[in-house]
Amino acid sequence: MSDPLLEIRDLHVHYGAIHAIHGIDLKVYAGEIVTILGSNGAGKTTTLHTISGLIRPSSGKILFDGHPIHKTPANKIVNYGIAQSPEGRMVFPDLTVAENMEMGAYLRRDRAQINEDQNYMCSLFPKLRERSKQLAGTLSGGEQQMLAIARAYMANPRLLLLDEPSLGIAPILVKAIFDAIVEINQKGTTILLVEQNAYAALKIANRAYVITTGEVFMEGPADELINNEEIQKAYLGH
Repeated sequence: MSDPLLEIRDLHVHYGAIHAIHGIDLKVYAGEIVTILGSNGAGKTTTLHTISGLIRPSSGKILFDGHPIHKTPANKIVNYGIAQSPEGRMVFPDLTVAENMEMGAYLRRDRAQINEDQNYMCSLFPKLRERSKQLAGTLSGGEQQMLAIARAYMANPRLLLLDEPSLGIAPILVKAIFDAIVEINQKGTTILLVEQNAYAALKIANRAYVITTGEVFMEGPADELINNEEIQKAYLGH
């Protein structure tokens, strides 16, 4: 295969005296959907936050397109082409839906392409068009999740980090969100997905990493892991 778009080498992260990440290695190739699975507290969100520059690693390397980014501040990471839709959605509640999407594109100057991307997001998530002038804080949880993904997409990322997109969302909307993730990927955006709904994540991913207590416990093609007995017992309820 070609060189990975994202590569994590021997990553260690501490919160004070707590050793949260213990030497993780991870690769994401251009065009893939890769998912990180694991129980609460395993280190999944910490891994994403370290990639996006919100947490500085204790040691190890993070390479994006071959360039080290593990010492790069979060506001510069977006310039490289990495955007994150955070756990808990974190939309700007006092801004409208349209204004939240504009915030995602704040570094861009290509107005025609911005408008095209905004229209594309509204075609993927028609509720966002319907509610474009509504304050984001008044949306349902599922609508806020759609908006959080759309806002991240508006940064025009090469790598989209999605943190728990199905968390706390009505089951009927979960399918719509996962369908949209697949379409965004097929349109050319590489995706690294952290998701507690292991079955839904493995169904759309190319490859998966399973993290336990800050270490990679298992990795492989998603279609193999979905049939793995240990994974089925631990994460799929079989």
